[in-house]
Amino acid sequence: MGLIDRIFGRAPKSAPAESVYRTLTAYSPVFTSWGGRIYESDMVRAAVDARARHVAKLQYRMDGSARTKLWTATRTAPNPWYTWPQFLERCSNIYDVENNLFIVLLLDDVGEVIGYFPALPSSCEVVDRGGDPYLKYHFVGGQMRSVRLARCAVITKHQLRDDFFGERNSALQPTMELVAIVNQGIMEGVKNSATYRFMAQLNSKTFDEDLRKERERFDRNNFQTGGGGLLLFGNQFTSIQQLKQDGYKVDPEQMRLIRENVENYFGVSDKVICNEATGDELDAFFNGSIEPFAIKLSDALTKMVFTERERNGGNRIQFTANRLQYMSINAKISMAQQLGDRGVLTIDEIRELFNYAPLPDGAGQYTPIRGEYKDVQGTDADKEDKSDE
Repeated sequence: MGLIDRIFGRAPKSAPAESVYRTLTAYSPVFTSWGGRIYESDMVRAAVDARARHVAKLQYRMDGSARTKLWTATRTAPNPWYTWPQFLERCSNIYDVENNLFIVLLLDDVGEVIGYFPALPSSCEVVDRGGDPYLKYHFVGGQMRSVRLARCAVITKHQLRDDFFGERNSALQPTMELVAIVNQGIMEGVKNSATYRFMAQLNSKTFDEDLRKERERFDRNNFQTGGGGLLLFGNQFTSIQQLKQDGYKVDPEQMRLIRENVENYFGVSDKVICNEATGDELDAFFNGSIEPFAIKLSDALTKMVFTERERNGGNRIQFTANRLQYMSINAKISMAQQLGDRGVLTIDEIRELFNYAPLPDGAGQYTPIRGEYKDVQGTDADKEDKSDE
């Protein structure tokens, strides 16, 4: 049994009848992968990886009392093959490169949900089976599987014409062509600058055939021996000059514009890519890039796992992050002093700001309130002391 059978189960021997699922826009509901072509660009990969690194730090949790077996199975890992950082990082990569992220539920032998898996089909279409929409996945190896749409989470980006899927990355194609041209120019410039060229004039008049033979003889005697050495010119040559060619230099302004196009398209900055962003810059990156993806992923998994009644009862899946970790050390110290003294933060919450573990036996749940910030009526302990006196 391969991985595809472990995820989707064995393919049925006889598939039920399928028909085209009609949409409101009459736009064919078919997703086709780009095959990761834009991901082969170093600029694109750096931008995509910058967000994936931060998405991988999101924390998974389930709220409510339903699906306790699923919480037990996925508390430390989403499936038998991935850790949560691996799962989240791959989800982010697929989401950015394909603009469509498909997540399927893993079921045990009795049909209970025991995990999640991000699927990466080469193409996907929505088909009708008995009036219910199904996602029909086509994989690179030729395998096909159909899964009820209600059992899948589809997270899209740049969704416009299709009722189910996001748009392709065609808008980035002109920039990718410029990147390819620049890279080719650099490679050819390096090759040309590493070669030797000479120009010389023959003293005697000769025919074209004689010129060709003389050039071949010169190349053979000087460059085909493989041992290096001197270039020997006969007295029939005059005005001998070496043709020098400088290496290809990329215009800095052009490269800056190309890089900004890629960064703007994926919603990251140069400082985030180079891990130089701090404080307000990281907080802005979280608000504009990480948090929207976390909300989409949370809602999609919640809708896929829980029934409508369970959702109305407060059961949901959430991916969260401690945004305070983005603050500078001085800002964290100031917050600990101001909010800790006033009873807003507990000792464990203050320790979390500096990546310290909680105190054992719940000792860190105490709030260190300074005396001048206590209630003027006094705490219960103060009242008991006064009554004893």
